[in-house]
Amino acid sequence: RRLGKVLHLSSNKNLILKAKRTAKPSQNVFDKQAYKIGKIIDVFGPVKTPYISIKPLTPNAKKYVGKALYLK
Repeated sequence: RRLGKVLHLSSNKNLILKAKRTAKPSQNVFDKQAYKIGKIIDVFGPVKTPYISIKPLTPNAKKYVGKALYLK
């Protein structure tokens, strides 16, 4: 299930994503190849189109900016 598109990398190195669907903190997030990218640490903003903060598991998180991420 597509979660949304990564907008940018925050100052504390978390990925900020514009969500297409609801999600809960501590859920795992995956890339298109089903590789685990990280965990959701916060959901904020408007209820209909929230933003999600993801703690990446990879040191090269910047490569995911502009790409879609998914939930299983």
